[in-house]
Amino acid sequence: MYNIEGVEFPRPFRIRRLGHFGFNLNSIDDGIDFYGRLLGFDMTDMVELKKLAPPDVPTDFMVDDRVPFMTFNSDHHAMIIAHPSVGPIIGNPENHPEVTMSHFTWQVGSLEEVVNAREYLVGKTSIHRTGRDMPGSNWHTYFSTPEGQTCELYYGMEQVGINGHSKPLPYYERRFDGEFPMPQISDFTERDKMEAQGVSMEDGFKRKELGDDRHHNVGGVMLCRPFKITSLGPVGVFVEDMAASVAFYTDILGFKVTETVNYGGHDFTFLRHGNEHHSLKLYPLAAREMLGLSSHSRTVSMGMRVGSYKQLKDAVEWLKGEGVTFIEQPTELNPGIDYTAFGLDPDGHAIQLYYYMESVDWEGKRRPVEYRRKVENPWPDALPALEDTYADQTFMGPLG
Repeated sequence: MYNIEGVEFPRPFRIRRLGHFGFNLNSIDDGIDFYGRLLGFDMTDMVELKKLAPPDVPTDFMVDDRVPFMTFNSDHHAMIIAHPSVGPIIGNPENHPEVTMSHFTWQVGSLEEVVNAREYLVGKTSIHRTGRDMPGSNWHTYFSTPEGQTCELYYGMEQVGINGHSKPLPYYERRFDGEFPMPQISDFTERDKMEAQGVSMEDGFKRKELGDDRHHNVGGVMLCRPFKITSLGPVGVFVEDMAASVAFYTDILGFKVTETVNYGGHDFTFLRHGNEHHSLKLYPLAAREMLGLSSHSRTVSMGMRVGSYKQLKDAVEWLKGEGVTFIEQPTELNPGIDYTAFGLDPDGHAIQLYYYMESVDWEGKRRPVEYRRKVENPWPDALPALEDTYADQTFMGPLG
């Protein structure tokens, strides 16, 4: 057992939430339009890799070197977009070409957990790199899953508040690539040192909202679109060896299997890190064609939760009006979620929109299938409340 701040756990870290993710997209501009104008992610930074590369480092292979950092909350970034030609810089250069999600990340509670996690993972998986990323300021360790996906455990995401500025370039001097000394100064001490050197936060990239006029009434706030994304997840990936992947996520990372669903002769596994039904879903690769999902990607979907059932209905209607393609997925493969819709981004990645996730009880037991809400078509105007409807943590910032 490992002591994490006075509590014993079977590994030296405890995953608290799904943090952020990255997609490799063939058009950076189309990606910015889809995730920015349509889904409501603000841009918090735009890195141009050729400008940052040392003179002796080749950059000719970069078709588009721009890397937008985007967010829907106060975290510096909730997603990163990169061109496939530079995506391996963020993820694992040995990835299968069908791994189009450059990485997905899990937040832990302290810097010590990141450091101890790296030591714990040695010999259990392939570790790519450890250090502190800029922009974003998050301390991290990157490693591989058995299927070649890149995961990141991290702590300490930079927050971009109402003034809207990210940390300027001089802060990048405290980027670490590799092991670093412990303990570290706080971000506020870092800020004080920079201000003493004449560096102002006003010099950083100013957060940019992408969208039309704010004329949609969303819960009493006027926004650019009739919904607000309030959290990420679940993340879904296709795997070839289900047993090996389930063992990795449960034995090594500490996830628990909530439910296994057999559909079309295949087993689909749903895992959780907290008390929601699932934050990770593993689909057998053999079922990809049957489900009509993109044949070029090992990504099943990325979940994006909106603030209410009304917002979900309005989001689907509005996005369809903006030309977004939606696909049907079997209701049986959404355990713990009732009403949900899957829209496709410009590269065919499925984005799962939903408003509700079932919670497990204090013993970790899920709701029996027969007690779950039955999905009606067409969707009704209003739903009767369940015991755990709107019972999750509220969005922590202003909607806009």
